[in-house]
Amino acid sequence: MDVVWFAIGTFIFAGFTVEAVTGFGGTIIALALGAQLIPIDILVPILVPLSVCLGSVMVWRHRGHIDLHLLLRVVLPGMLTGTMIGYLIRPVLDAVLMRQLFGLLVIWFAGRELWRMRHAEHLPKRPAWVNTVLTGLAGVTHGLFASGGPLLVYALSGLALNKANFRATLITVWLILNGALTLAYLLDGRLQPALPMVAAYLPVIAAGIGLGEWLHHRVSEQHFRVAVYVLLLMTGVLLARPG
Repeated sequence: MDVVWFAIGTFIFAGFTVEAVTGFGGTIIALALGAQLIPIDILVPILVPLSVCLGSVMVWRHRGHIDLHLLLRVVLPGMLTGTMIGYLIRPVLDAVLMRQLFGLLVIWFAGRELWRMRHAEHLPKRPAWVNTVLTGLAGVTHGLFASGGPLLVYALSGLALNKANFRATLITVWLILNGALTLAYLLDGRLQPALPMVAAYLPVIAAGIGLGEWLHHRVSEQHFRVAVYVLLLMTGVLLARPG
């Protein structure tokens, strides 16, 4: 088991380094990889508080880049509602089937955007109601798997946000939502058994923040957007895997 937990720590470092660079991906990467070794129900109560730790540091350091209008008027209402729905319906759904369908949806979104960028094609601007629906669905997937990033990133991808605003605003969303989920796990008893592992992985989170900050300032805007969609594509493949 020591080898297993060491591997989980490696996945956490990789995922949360990516999140420190892009603003999302920490939980979903660590979850998709770690679920090969440990059940999702054990992993999620570990990863969510770790995301809160990373978010607390990153939001404080980059609070000046947060798009408060977008956060308060567009993102949080849909995400909070969706997360509550996902949390409540999770016990009655087939978790494996839902994860696979979610993964296929992410693959389609990311693949379409990469194709468009590669061929310099401009898709019509999405209506506001479509972005509202996508944001709500992102909340549902966050309540189900603590992984709302792919759909929320797609919903925000058409907006005029530079990489600093994009990252800071997304991490603020995860801090708020994962803070609420951590409280829910405390109340339903799932947090307490996970706390020793949360404490053990805190140095891993600190290292991921350091490396992610260093990389963020060395990636161009164009390369940043390509990296975001490649990351979405990879996580979609991991989510859609059988078993």
